[in-house]
Amino acid sequence: MDAEMLIRISKDEPQTRIAFSGPWTVDSVCAIESYLEQSISDIERSGAARVLADLSEISHMDTSGAWMLYRFSDDLKADGITVEFVNVGRNQSILLNEVRENYKPCGEAEDQPMSVTEGLEEVGESVVATAKDVYTWTSVFGSIMAGLAKSIIDPSHIRPHSVITQIEQAGLRAVPIVALMSFLIGGIIAQQGAFQLRFFGAELFTVNLVGILVLREIGVLLTSIMVAGRSGSAFTAEIGSMQMREEVDALKIIGLNPLDVLVLPRLIALIIALPLLTVISNFMCIVGAMMVTWVYIDLPPAIFIQRLQDAIDLDIMLAGLIKAPFMATIIAIVACIEGLRVRGSAESLGRQTTAAVVKSIFMVIVVDGFFAIFFAAIDF
Repeated sequence: MDAEMLIRISKDEPQTRIAFSGPWTVDSVCAIESYLEQSISDIERSGAARVLADLSEISHMDTSGAWMLYRFSDDLKADGITVEFVNVGRNQSILLNEVRENYKPCGEAEDQPMSVTEGLEEVGESVVATAKDVYTWTSVFGSIMAGLAKSIIDPSHIRPHSVITQIEQAGLRAVPIVALMSFLIGGIIAQQGAFQLRFFGAELFTVNLVGILVLREIGVLLTSIMVAGRSGSAFTAEIGSMQMREEVDALKIIGLNPLDVLVLPRLIALIIALPLLTVISNFMCIVGAMMVTWVYIDLPPAIFIQRLQDAIDLDIMLAGLIKAPFMATIIAIVACIEGLRVRGSAESLGRQTTAAVVKSIFMVIVVDGFFAIFFAAIDF
């Protein structure tokens, strides 16, 4: 139906009468919106002080139509024109009253100060949510550790095919990106170290700087962060998708424990893969640093390797590798827990995937700090 057929304006001095007709529903309001705006402009130019809006000929009206009418009224009232709805049906009156109570003009922002009660309520809700998270984490962590201990005692509980698949996904396929990033980071550390030490005539100590920093801290930390962003997010997305399709519930129905089937293989795979990736990361960092020092301070690779052997020992290498299984455990558990918390929407999946990456990286850095303090305390 033509929009002009639904809106008719007539002059009845000293007021203007506008009659609305036809269906005013979500299917029709888009078609008449532009003409309604034109009608508002015509009324404003006419200089009318009062408008009677006749709704007697409206056949159907839903919330969208009621909202359009109130927007029409609000725009005219903003110019000092009084608007009165007449011949309003019972159902129309109910809708108009509901819109009147909840109507907010476009662009109007809420600016209501938070009361003390509302503030305390938000604090209380945050505390309760945090307590629930701690309870969930503790419960799942205990179940996973129990399953891991059971698998160590009785290896028949381990699903080799699942573990090998996850090692390939989280470990083998991560080698290229880990190697490339480690090579670049190693070169950057060497370049910056040589640049700063040059002022003291101590460019050769760049080798010591790179060797100790990479093997103790940067190698395992860089690898863990990349694995958290790559594999951790994948774990959350995979388990979250299964949760959305109710596959996790199906596992429970057939008598399988989702933690044993979904979480444990990923945990074991990451505990195996992350130390190996750390070794690759350490090697590529050293190679990158060696290339940069060869070009930047003209230090031949043979001299670099010789000084590296003098700068590091087995304790330095172990100080970094010892952290890897702990960081792998954190990444796997956080990612899988966030995956199990996904509910039936894509928004929930995206939110939990983001939370998994952020929480994993945060926890990895915190654990690395604890290890640094602990190693310093025992002079390791």
